Amino acid sequence: MRQGLHERDSETKIVVLTGFASISTAVEAIKLAACHYLPKPSNADDIERAFGRVDGDATVPLEGRPTSLKNLEWERIHETLVEAEFNISEAARRLGMHRRTLARKLEKRRVT
Repeated sequence: MRQGLHERDSETKIVVLTGFASISTAVEAIKLAACHYLPKPSNADDIERAFGRVDGDATVPLEGRPTSLKNLEWERIHETLVEAEFNISEAARRLGMHRRTLARKLEKRRVT
């Protein structure tokens, strides 16, 4: 996608806004030409500032985001689904849970 956007306009700025923030996804986003990476929750001011940035700020401290066990579980489920190419049976096997259990969890919180 990056190449398609940059072929049309080399000045295109890409800002990644994610609910599944991690160091590995931030590094991947930057390698794929994102100019900034924002974890949710972010407000409109954060997003507007991100598009205005040219260079990163290496002095910004890395802070741990407090998270609940439910969010940690969901992040692991989503990560495993991506690794299993969204094959629910394979993801359930990798997570060590019954396929129906995983399906119920996915019904409660849709993967986008």
